[in-house]
Amino acid sequence: MDRLHSVNAGDTQRRPWIVGVSGASGTPYAASVLRGLLAAGESVDLVVSRASRLTLLDETGIAFRDAHWRDDLGDWLARGADGKPGTFRVRTDDVRYWAAGDLAAGPSSGSYATKGMLIVPASTACVAGVALGLSKDLLQRSASVTLKERRPLVVCVRETPLNGQTLKHLVSLDEAGAIVLPASPAFYAGATHIQDLVDFVAGRVLDAAGVPHELYRRWEGELGGASGAGGSRPAEGGSGGA
Repeated sequence: MDRLHSVNAGDTQRRPWIVGVSGASGTPYAASVLRGLLAAGESVDLVVSRASRLTLLDETGIAFRDAHWRDDLGDWLARGADGKPGTFRVRTDDVRYWAAGDLAAGPSSGSYATKGMLIVPASTACVAGVALGLSKDLLQRSASVTLKERRPLVVCVRETPLNGQTLKHLVSLDEAGAIVLPASPAFYAGATHIQDLVDFVAGRVLDAAGVPHELYRRWEGELGGASGAGGSRPAEGGSGGA
């Protein structure tokens, strides 16, 4: 095969965003980010750590199973931040799932084409593992690959208070080129529901990745602009794709 002439300029290659979900509390943040990516027409490679399965089970009652991941993912993404089933309609056709223990998976290699990685939420253990380059599972390995390939890495850390060692790890990630984005919701957007606060954080993650969305009302320099806005929460069943 003539490799110099085997690729046409018009050919398209799937280049997903890797979404890593670690064991910190905050699975609604991950769900909102995933819905936002899919609504924007982005492809997603999903890695769910072993610890995050326990958190997901505790926060939503959903047991995330490798053999039935698409059904479980659909159930998870359909739920609102308040836990109500059927709040959103989401298509997961362009989601590829990789088991956390699969260190031979696509995202474990720099030659696997991706747009970058979003870790939502990021536990302090995950932060330490990525900062130290431990690569103990696929989530950490994918993050290390993302950094070495100079691709965008957004780390949405969800923990408080932060001890000195974690702060040092976060500085190390910043110096390595990652964007450290604490799960810190704002109130100027006129939040009236827990979903509004979750969507604000998810929207900031997507902002950092350069992915367009309409998850929250942006600041426009006008005091009191949120009054009467009624929040940014979408109508039931109206977000995340048809």
